[in-house]
Amino acid sequence: MGKKLLLANDHIPGIQSYEVYRSNGGYQSVEKALKNLKPEDIVEEVKKSGLRGRGGAGFPTGMKWSFLAKPEGVPRYLVCNADESEPGTFKDRYLMSRIPHLLVEGMITSSYALGANTSYIYIRGEYYYVAQILEKAIAEAYQNGWLGQNILGTGYHLDLYVQVGGGAYICGEETALLESLEGKRGNPRIKPPFPAIAGLYGCPTVVNNVETIAAVVPIVNEGGDSYAAIGIGKSTGTKLISASGHIKKPGVYEIEMGITVEEFIYSDEYCGGILNDKKLKAVVAGGSSVPILPADKILTTPTGEKRLMSYESLAEGGFASGTMLGSGGFIVMDENTSIVENLYTFTRFYHHESCGQCSPCREGTAWMEKLLHKILDGHGTLADVDLLWEIQSKIEGNTICPLGDAAAWPVASAIRHFRAEFESFVGSSTAKHAIH
Repeated sequence: MGKKLLLANDHIPGIQSYEVYRSNGGYQSVEKALKNLKPEDIVEEVKKSGLRGRGGAGFPTGMKWSFLAKPEGVPRYLVCNADESEPGTFKDRYLMSRIPHLLVEGMITSSYALGANTSYIYIRGEYYYVAQILEKAIAEAYQNGWLGQNILGTGYHLDLYVQVGGGAYICGEETALLESLEGKRGNPRIKPPFPAIAGLYGCPTVVNNVETIAAVVPIVNEGGDSYAAIGIGKSTGTKLISASGHIKKPGVYEIEMGITVEEFIYSDEYCGGILNDKKLKAVVAGGSSVPILPADKILTTPTGEKRLMSYESLAEGGFASGTMLGSGGFIVMDENTSIVENLYTFTRFYHHESCGQCSPCREGTAWMEKLLHKILDGHGTLADVDLLWEIQSKIEGNTICPLGDAAAWPVASAIRHFRAEFESFVGSSTAKHAIH
């Protein structure tokens, strides 16, 4: 059984409530931080821990914190990105709904480390019921002296707010999130300047994922070195994985970074194997925006070693034969899955969610959806498959935000690894009405 840092107490009855959470060690990191540590000490511990952003990009959290500008007389903000709109990802929802005080505690400790006196949790509109759970936890934190003025008599003060978003995938991109939080349309900003310099209301801002902020709690409690001792290489600590698809035990799992992909899929401790004991065909390892890999490439690296659940191992081989850990949205597909139909679902999503600001994404996602519809309806040609490849290559790297890449990579990898399946739909009578 792997070590659990975030979900160690998720099974305890009533852990949602302040009393139960506090009686099981809750808010110890706030006490330790405010009474015994300087803000820069906490930043240093986060650096030591090797914690990387758990929202998808995997950027070192301590380094991101150290970039925060600190001009005199200008407020700083911490914003939690709880927008979690990536298809296949639901681990933040689980954490917030089951252990809301863990996120609240992480927000207080992290805000103190960053010198923020006002912080926000931006949560996706479809998570309204989760927002209500968080609001209750925040109210309990205020009532018990963990939020507000002069916390623990230290002179530090913090106000924490929950902002419900409008249900747009694009608001998961940090600058679009900030635009939405300011009451504007959620369009991504051109960078630079980066949020660390000019973020919310033009002030220095750090935007971190729910899981990232929650992980600060055990890092402060147990020390950065202790956290770094878990995992492998630069993939330290534990990671929450949203496991779904054709597996016997779908759900949210906390894994120690570095276990093999094979163990995660087939062991009873985790996914329990493929549903109905069918063969594994493919896996999307980190949410719908990362490259899909066929069974042989997700289980082994290009050098023949077992693929690990880590940032480095999953990326080994580049996009030719590797993928990304991303947000941990682990989607498993069995031998009967149609890769082309699955890709059509993804592409429809990205077309619908494009903000329309950049023409390669706005027009390209529309054309990819049209071409896939044509292929699945039995009217496609080999030239359409080639055109799909060309369009995705024109989108990647040519947009303000990563949504363009997110739309292009699934198309590229599906054609790269499963081109024969696309060709089987071309002119096939069995393909007609596949999308209906």
